[in-house]
Amino acid sequence: MQDQAQKAVTESRIIGVSTPRIDGPLKTTGTAMYTSDHNFPGLVYAWPVIATIASGTITSMDTARAAAMPGVLAVYTHENIGPLYRTPPTQGFSMIIDERRPPLEDNVVSYYGQYVGVAVASSVEQARAAAEAVKVTYDKRSHNVEEKLIGTPIAEPGIKKGTARGDVTSAFKNAAVKHDAVYSTPNETHNPIELHASVAVFKDGRYTLYETSQAVVNHRDVMAAMLGVPPENVQVITRFLGSGFGGKLWPWPHAMLAAATARNINRPVKLVVSRSMMFQSVGHRPAIDQQIQLGAEPSGKLVALGHHYVNHTAMEAEYDEGCGEATGFLYSCPNLAVTSGLVRRNVGVPTAMRGPGAVPGLYALESAMDELAVKLKMDPVQLRLLNEPDKDESNGLPFSSRHLKECLTVGAEKFGWAKRTPAVGSMKNEDGATLGWGVASCAWGAMRIDTEMSVELLQDGTARVTCATQDIGGGTYTAIAQMVAHETGLPVAKVNVILGDSALPPGPISGGSWTTASVTPAALDAAHHAVQTLLVSAATFPNSPFKGKKPAELEMVDGTVRAKGSATPQLTMAEVLKGANVKGITGTGKSQGTFGAKEEYSFHSYGAQFVEVTWQPEIARLRVSRVVTVIDGGRMLNPRAARNQIEGAVVMGVGMGMLEGVEYDRASGAPINASLADYIVAVNADCPHIDVTFLDYPDYKLNALGARGVGEIGLAGVAPAITNAVYHATGIRVRRLPVRIEDLMGAPMHLA
Repeated sequence: MQDQAQKAVTESRIIGVSTPRIDGPLKTTGTAMYTSDHNFPGLVYAWPVIATIASGTITSMDTARAAAMPGVLAVYTHENIGPLYRTPPTQGFSMIIDERRPPLEDNVVSYYGQYVGVAVASSVEQARAAAEAVKVTYDKRSHNVEEKLIGTPIAEPGIKKGTARGDVTSAFKNAAVKHDAVYSTPNETHNPIELHASVAVFKDGRYTLYETSQAVVNHRDVMAAMLGVPPENVQVITRFLGSGFGGKLWPWPHAMLAAATARNINRPVKLVVSRSMMFQSVGHRPAIDQQIQLGAEPSGKLVALGHHYVNHTAMEAEYDEGCGEATGFLYSCPNLAVTSGLVRRNVGVPTAMRGPGAVPGLYALESAMDELAVKLKMDPVQLRLLNEPDKDESNGLPFSSRHLKECLTVGAEKFGWAKRTPAVGSMKNEDGATLGWGVASCAWGAMRIDTEMSVELLQDGTARVTCATQDIGGGTYTAIAQMVAHETGLPVAKVNVILGDSALPPGPISGGSWTTASVTPAALDAAHHAVQTLLVSAATFPNSPFKGKKPAELEMVDGTVRAKGSATPQLTMAEVLKGANVKGITGTGKSQGTFGAKEEYSFHSYGAQFVEVTWQPEIARLRVSRVVTVIDGGRMLNPRAARNQIEGAVVMGVGMGMLEGVEYDRASGAPINASLADYIVAVNADCPHIDVTFLDYPDYKLNALGARGVGEIGLAGVAPAITNAVYHATGIRVRRLPVRIEDLMGAPMHLA
């Protein structure tokens, strides 16, 4: 759905050009202000009291000793925190929150680490000491943190049906070649370098909240509802974010605690969540079991695809991971069904993590496709090519742009796939290590969200752009500056982009890889309107060389106004504004969202992941050594930033496939490995050689820039490509992530 007011931008000196991040110097010099960097006169600190049981009720809380400690200003519990409310039902992209229960709402505890109180003191050390001195007595009840999901009781309302067509049961039963297996992924915890934090300022009934947020407008609306004040009494600011990966999309209980304590004592309050709390009370990707049933003809043509998944959720949440997101359209299959269910566990509320739905869903589907290829004695790339659909079979719509086959063929060529020998353990490198090669397809949805933007052309020769979206580290500041530079001819360095403030024109969330596709058309529109107004001024101010000309006879090129097609005379933007005695001229722009609209096309990005692992059984060493990824993501507005996004996502995929997973203590219900010493994430030493290729197929049906997002798709498909490569090297099929050395110790030594 291309904006009717905009023509496709096919040529530009700045759009599509690798451009250094304009926020880079601010971050590398320490000038960028993150949430916890903010300090105000009279600032005090809050530290939560956390539950040390996973299920039960609080029978008493002794706060007397904590309240009497040096520097302590207050200790709050469910009995004295003051009013906090639940949010009304969600509407579109407003009022979204995963943990709807306000903190300290009552005396019920449903997961270890749940906030049961909060101490406020003059220093963070004093606040923490006070919180730890609060004595809580519980009526403890039995809890459940079991890993097994499929085969355990499904929460109400029971099994949910998703995409469906044909008769899967009959087709699978009669298929010539079948595969049926369960694939499991653990709880994964977001671990951005920047901890979740809130700095709350309350004055004259108004809240100014400095937050670690990927959605400042939604954050404002949720906080206003939970604090019981009008939205205009709340302002949320997030200028810079130290990554979020989805964990900072929606507000968490600590934000309410910071705001409520600031209200109660009428002083600014800072609350920074500890690293261990990051594993308890600010979301995670849920543990998931997925059963995949594939039926095929001897030729490899799919005849049946069943996808049933179950993910864990909290006792008071309905979080559905959505693992069947890509199942319905990735491959052609006449008989297909996706079903799902939730199981309740005594864990914190799950939330979106980079690539929610498709990333774990594709781990299961693409692992199963590899196993089917083995049974068919067929090359796994050829199996995928054979089952390419002509349209989106989940809804009957044509694809706006789809080049998955080219991703697979280009990736295979760059990787050297033709040299692959299919026998397990049959390939070696020059050092004698066993090689394993694996492949997986990937896909991610493309969408736009309603966006408004303002561009002001100023007398000092600069442009000021404002929007209440935020840059979470992916390059949004720079992409917006590129759009304004394209439309005005100003250098990127002269475009000042202001984001991350809910008081600005409303903008989209930074999630789903939707931000760039949403904000850039609005930036173009706003800049265009500002330029048109500037041309009117150029034709009307006294002594103008263009006086009497119609605006349509003028143009703005390289930051100067001139008659169309004529290099002289010309006036700089600053000269026009000074001549008109105007400080600045503003243009506003909008980009209409696709969310909820009737679509004419199926919008998705596609890709292929090729992975090489090396296996040395004599020292039990497994390593991802090489990754080739080919992405069909529309037009890359800034290839430099886009490549960085894919590379980071691939490394995150190495973590997902090889390292990450939360372990729960069955006795207490607590996350055991709740630190970066024990929860292992990929670091520089784990990084493989990464080769990224972007196919250049602009998707002008989605927007005038032809751009789709690439934040998530780089992670999709990496984990199954790894486990498929592990099987090729070792003969061991790992169906529960992450791959552990213990899984591979049974691999025959003769394969080394």
